[in-house]
Amino acid sequence: MSNHASGTDFANWGPESMAWEVWSRSAIQKRLAQHARGIDRADETLLREAYHDDGTVDYGSLQGSAAEFAAAIAAMHDGAPMSSHRTSNLWIAIDGPSAVSESYVMAWVTLPTDGDPQPHLVGGRYLDQHSYKQGDWRMGHRQYVLDWIAQFPSSPPAGARPAFAAHTFSPQGAHFPWDAGNALMAAHASSKQSMKESTPMNETEALEEVIAQQVIVELGCRYARGVDRGDPEIIRSAFHDDAAIVSGAFNGSAVEFATAIGDLLDETSVRVAHTVTNHWVDIDGDNAVGESYVVAFQGTKGDAPQDVMTGGRYIDRYERRSGEWKISHRTFVMDWTTSADSKDLMGLGMFEDMVKGERGKGDPVYAFWQAAG
Repeated sequence: MSNHASGTDFANWGPESMAWEVWSRSAIQKRLAQHARGIDRADETLLREAYHDDGTVDYGSLQGSAAEFAAAIAAMHDGAPMSSHRTSNLWIAIDGPSAVSESYVMAWVTLPTDGDPQPHLVGGRYLDQHSYKQGDWRMGHRQYVLDWIAQFPSSPPAGARPAFAAHTFSPQGAHFPWDAGNALMAAHASSKQSMKESTPMNETEALEEVIAQQVIVELGCRYARGVDRGDPEIIRSAFHDDAAIVSGAFNGSAVEFATAIGDLLDETSVRVAHTVTNHWVDIDGDNAVGESYVVAFQGTKGDAPQDVMTGGRYIDRYERRSGEWKISHRTFVMDWTTSADSKDLMGLGMFEDMVKGERGKGDPVYAFWQAAG
């Protein structure tokens, strides 16, 4: 929990402050991430708390109060395969204690659209109305706009999981209350809980929280870039020297992981790409816990190469030491995966003459950084 009351008392500042808009954007982004978490965890309470008590929704066949929507969505997802709702492309307009936003969403869901349930990737947008009431930014109304749908073949049944091994174990996602990510978040939060009293947030503290949120989000981006480029120095820069990581492929010291993961991916993969979004971070003084969504693409090597997509979450503990935020513990929780026979399409058609990304210092980003610096 934050040092400040969740329903912040702005006795000393408010919508007239220069800090109001930037803090409000951060609070709204966190609510959007909470909404996605509520759906994917089938957590009715978490989903309902993204709205004000009089909140409403329009999801086509699901229209009415947010409370009814939360109950229906939780029941729909409970018992179904794991889903991932990834929000991005946020556009937010703040007007004092009111705001509107558009955000893009790609949802991995298993649905019976034209027969038996199959995995789908569904693209759309959320058109949201927000307001600051009773000390919190929450949604007053959400309209969902559907843009596109792609269907995928069902994955083959998973084989029996191997016996627990400390160096290769990977937690699996689940619905509330059985999700490993929720348990990890609670454990991380309790291990470094501040003993300071909750006090009303002032303008300076609001700006400090926004800056901390941004720095923490960028740590996740730094990690993804380091893994995708096979650059151990970038990976190490996201972690404290004594940090640990549980990734399934490697569990142990983050310093050792930085080199080991590159060696493993170079051996097994043509290319990889990790995209992160839905950053939900709770700051408590010099400590924080967070969850972020990731979809990883991996093109495998071998006689029968595969294009593999994996969806999951990073559950992190962060610490600020000597004024610098870094990851002190990271766990990857897997929610879903799918694969198909690989097709080498990058040299065909309109893609033929495009600059290609690669692992290592030959990737164009290194020359770009050098020129910019």
